[in-house]
Amino acid sequence: MQILNDWKLIGILCLTLGLAPFVPEPHIWGKLRWVFGGGVGMSTMDWLDLLFHGLPWLLLIRLAFVEFFKKMKSNV
Repeated sequence: MQILNDWKLIGILCLTLGLAPFVPEPHIWGKLRWVFGGGVGMSTMDWLDLLFHGLPWLLLIRLAFVEFFKKMKSNV
């Protein structure tokens, strides 16, 4: 699927959905701090919310790996 390899779309998703709401802090950052603090009191909805806001960042990491290995393969 070509849409999963579009840098612009994934960048926009990371900056909007991945960081929203922006005030008082990006939502994903608050969820990650909660998880790294032990995740005490997190409900199923909180975990799904983390997945929802984290998916654009996972797609970005995936795309970076795909491009990196594509360049490594072409250099060999």
